[in-house]
Amino acid sequence: MEIDINEIRQVLSNIKDPKTGQDIVKAGLVKDLFLEGTELNLMIFSNNLDSTDKGNLHQAIVFGIQAEYPELNINLHMVTKADQIDEKASPLPQIQNIIAVASGKGGVGKSTVSVNLAFALNRMGYKVGILDADVYGPSIPTMLGIKGQRPQITNLYGKPKLVPIEVNGVQTISIGLIVEEEQAVVLRGPRLAGIIKQFIEDTVWDALDFLIVDLPPGTGDVQLTLVQSVPLSGAIIVTTPQEVAVVDAVRALNMFRMEQINVNVLGVVENMSWFTPEELPDSRYYIFGEGGGQRLAQMSGSIVLGQIPITMGLREAGDAGTLYAAGSGEKDQKVFEDIGKNLILQLNKILSSLGKSKIVEVKS
Repeated sequence: MEIDINEIRQVLSNIKDPKTGQDIVKAGLVKDLFLEGTELNLMIFSNNLDSTDKGNLHQAIVFGIQAEYPELNINLHMVTKADQIDEKASPLPQIQNIIAVASGKGGVGKSTVSVNLAFALNRMGYKVGILDADVYGPSIPTMLGIKGQRPQITNLYGKPKLVPIEVNGVQTISIGLIVEEEQAVVLRGPRLAGIIKQFIEDTVWDALDFLIVDLPPGTGDVQLTLVQSVPLSGAIIVTTPQEVAVVDAVRALNMFRMEQINVNVLGVVENMSWFTPEELPDSRYYIFGEGGGQRLAQMSGSIVLGQIPITMGLREAGDAGTLYAAGSGEKDQKVFEDIGKNLILQLNKILSSLGKSKIVEVKS
C-alpha cells in the first residue's frame, strides 16, 4: 500500500515538543520531510533541547512512525536552526524548499514544467505553491485556468498582504493576476525587483513543502533578486534537445554555478524530447534532435530528471487551463510524477551533503 506523506505528517502531529508541549508540526520543528518508496528522510529542529530531551524526541518520532508503518526505513536528522539558516534569515521560514525553474531561452516549456511538476508533487501528498516570476510573459494564470481572477488583499499586523489564489490545493501568485491580460509590462530593474520581493515578502503563503518559482528565461534582474531574497534548495534547468536551446541553457546553468551565487543545480528536464503519433504508439520521431538534456546534465554534474514527449493533449490542456497533469490515468501524469520522484531523490542527496544555498549578496 502506498503511503501518503500527509499520513506521516499526521503521526508527527501526535508527538509533543518536550519543552513547550506543542505538537512538533505546529511548533515548526519538522524542517524537511521526504518519502521515496520505503525510504523516509526527515529533518527535525532540536534547538534548546538538552541531550536527554533530544534523545527522547528522537525515540518518540522513530517509535511513533514505526508503530504505524513498520515497513519504512527512517533516516532522522536532528539539527539546530543555526546549522540550517544563514546569518540573513529567510523571509519565508514556513516554506521548506524553494525550487527555481529556469531556462536559457523562451519557448522551451519552462512554465509547463513548473505547473505540472507542482501538481505532481501535490498528488504525492506535498503542500505546494507556484510563484510566477516571469513578469514579462506570465503564463501561469492561463495554464491554471484562472485568467481574470484577482488575489484578495488582507491586513496582517497592520500591513496589506496578497492572498494567493488556490487551484486544486496548489497556491499561486502572478503579475498576470494583477494587471490586465493584454497590458504590456514595462519595468526597469528596481521596480522589477520590487515586484518579486512583494511576491515573496508580502504574500501570505501557507506552510509549504515546496514553492516552485517559474523564472523568466535567461539571466537578469529577476534571477538576481530571487537569490538575494531567499535561500534556494536548488534549481532545475529546462531545455529541449536542440543544440540552440542547450547553448542558451548553459548560460542559465553557469549563472547558478557562479561562485558568488552558488545554487545547487538539482537536474535537467528535457522537454519536447520526441513525438509519438497516436496511430504509431511504438514510434518516436526526434524532431529537435537527441541528447541535449544529457549533455547539459553532464556539464552541471547533475542528472536528467526526466524527458517529456510532445503530446497534443498536454499542449491543449495547458492552453485551456484544464490542469491536464492533475488528471488520472494519463501518460503525461506519470512522466511528471517520475520527475517529482527524481527531484526528491536529488534533494535528499544534495541537501544532506551541501545544504541549501545562502541568501547571497551579488556585487557588480
